[in-house]
Amino acid sequence: MAFAKMLSKRSALRTKNTDLTVAAQLTLRQSLWPLTIVTVLFFLWGFAYGLLDTLNKHFQNTLGITRTRSSGLQAAYFGAYPLASLGYANWMLRHWGYKSVFIFGLCLYGIGALMMWPAGVYRSFGGFCGATFIIGSGLGSLETAANPYLAVCGPPRWAEIRINFAQAFNAVGTVVGPVLGSYVFFQKTEDSVAALKNVQWVYLGIAIFVFILAFVFFASYIPEVTDADMEFQVRETHVEGSELPFRKQYRLFHAAFAQFTYCGAQVAVASYFINYVVETRRNTDSALAAKFLAGAQGAFTVGRFSGTLFMAYAKPRMVFLAYMFGVVIFLGAATGTRENTGLAMLFMVLFFESVCFPTIVALGIRGLGRHYKRGSGVIVAGVLGGACVPALTGKVADIYNDTGKAMVVPEMFMVAALTYAMCVNFVPYYRIPADLVGESDIGIVNTADSKLDEEKNVQTRDGRNMGGEVHEVEKT
Repeated sequence: MAFAKMLSKRSALRTKNTDLTVAAQLTLRQSLWPLTIVTVLFFLWGFAYGLLDTLNKHFQNTLGITRTRSSGLQAAYFGAYPLASLGYANWMLRHWGYKSVFIFGLCLYGIGALMMWPAGVYRSFGGFCGATFIIGSGLGSLETAANPYLAVCGPPRWAEIRINFAQAFNAVGTVVGPVLGSYVFFQKTEDSVAALKNVQWVYLGIAIFVFILAFVFFASYIPEVTDADMEFQVRETHVEGSELPFRKQYRLFHAAFAQFTYCGAQVAVASYFINYVVETRRNTDSALAAKFLAGAQGAFTVGRFSGTLFMAYAKPRMVFLAYMFGVVIFLGAATGTRENTGLAMLFMVLFFESVCFPTIVALGIRGLGRHYKRGSGVIVAGVLGGACVPALTGKVADIYNDTGKAMVVPEMFMVAALTYAMCVNFVPYYRIPADLVGESDIGIVNTADSKLDEEKNVQTRDGRNMGGEVHEVEKT
């Protein structure tokens, strides 16, 4: 009976993008449940990403491939992102809504995880890349929806805090992934091909969990945020520029460029972290290096939680700038150092990387109004950098047979990403829209003045809910 009642209250799978809802004006309390369930997704792709970095080195050993070829995993994973964020997932987001994209992405993720089984049976690196591409398609779809959803569902003032807090659980997943990899992929089997069977079982468990989570989303109430809502938000905060055509949203394209360069560099550092430690630190094997990677991802997690805390007291754009400077400084130091010093430098790099990706998303979609769904897809497409920069880094490492020297490649891309952090802090064209939306009072009201009933029937501004039923708007 309770289950049937829950299903009866679930939100629709499709919402018109021209409908004006109150989801973008929800208070923190009202947005708590949808944000909680979406946050679970961040752990999932953090876990998948953490496993990917461990598999990169694992396949070098078990399948006898070069560092350059092993980057094919990253190319397959991140190469799928722009297809989703600019293509099918973004189309679904604009024509159907967030809930349908969440379910679609989870199903793709589950199918890709299941495909890991035959790839392991046939010991096929190409098969693993194909399955990883499907997983990347699913996660790219989820990220296309989840990042902008967290940024706009609830008070705009706390957008960066919400998205960084949720992304902290992504960081937790990146810790769990390498730990699992160090014990399951490297231990006892000594990098033998028999370890591929462990890869199969791990991904089977992932597939089962993901399909269960897809059903939870289907049965849940997920308030939708439309382009009409975001246009209302822009008008309320007096931000100019949203009336311009999409091609003239120059702040957005700079944010997408920063995301491309930053993500490419971040993925390159994580992908070759194990190689770097094995080559530069004496008496270190792959299993121990995987544990160090888990520790570095732990520093990443601490950085994300601490960065979220700092954003409660300082403007998020300032925290972002400080962290980007930290990344550039310590990654530059890592290219010229060895042993424990070099390892410590990479730990600091991951610590400062922590808030960069989600903050670029949150700042990049500020003031886009009716363009925000397309815009968020463009920014997420910047993850394509993760398919490009690791291959270049691996090629340099193979040429010099030195992964330490090769870290100069991600360093250059991090410097390019730093340009956006500088602009959003010091160029008025960037800074003013970010501050106007970030300092608005939308959603920061007494719950007596704006409340949802216990049935979670979100009212539209013309008195109709998303299911098409007519309700009387309560006056308090």
